[in-house]
Amino acid sequence: MTITFLGTGTSQGVPVIACDCEVCTSVDTRDKRLRTSILIESPDKTVVIDSGPDFRYQMLRSGVKHLDAIVFTHEHKDHVAGMDDIRAFNYKQQGAVDIYADARVQLALRREFPYIFDDKGYPGIPQIDLHSIDLNPFDIGSIHFTPIEVMHYKLPVLGFRINDFTYITDAKTVTETEKQKIRGSKILVINALQKQMHISHFTLDEAMAFAEDIGAETTYFTHISHRLGKHEEIAEELPAGIKLAYDGLKLEI
Repeated sequence: MTITFLGTGTSQGVPVIACDCEVCTSVDTRDKRLRTSILIESPDKTVVIDSGPDFRYQMLRSGVKHLDAIVFTHEHKDHVAGMDDIRAFNYKQQGAVDIYADARVQLALRREFPYIFDDKGYPGIPQIDLHSIDLNPFDIGSIHFTPIEVMHYKLPVLGFRINDFTYITDAKTVTETEKQKIRGSKILVINALQKQMHISHFTLDEAMAFAEDIGAETTYFTHISHRLGKHEEIAEELPAGIKLAYDGLKLEI
């Protein structure tokens, strides 16, 4: 199974519009971060977790020719805004794309994309098969997902464990019960927004403490703001076993 980081940036992406800071003006390609998303490719299924505003470009940049499903972590715009662009896959595959979301996210999708769900049948709209998920494990083909609930300030957000790989974005707090689902993962992906305290995201120090607590063989940080610093410089500050993810990074699990 291959995991590709389609985007590793925060809600504004990096560079940020109209920002002239050293990160936003960096020539290092690792400092160019689209909105957070990953691509999962197994022998039988191709799945994306979250389709943010950069979804169309992410599919083009990564050369994705087939998509079976999108799994949503939560309803914020930087995670759902690009769902309309599954239309190209509908046309090529001559069928619907499976969408996996909890009840609250489904309500948000209906507000964001009402034309998909009405009974007018307008031609050319995205075709989806909607699947409800909660905290119970579920399968997409051979890919087994174990949902993990984390708190994004006061908003519940889903992370997912797939075999020995755990992927979490937008976390600020995680209960011990949910941590038990993560323990034993060989690869952990967790958000590390910036060094300064933030109300709804792990800081760099908080993310490192969380990584140490979980004890995965390798931890990758994602959902990174331009305020964190340049990739090359921050990477040198990290302890062994902890790395910054970057757009285009591929992992074999």
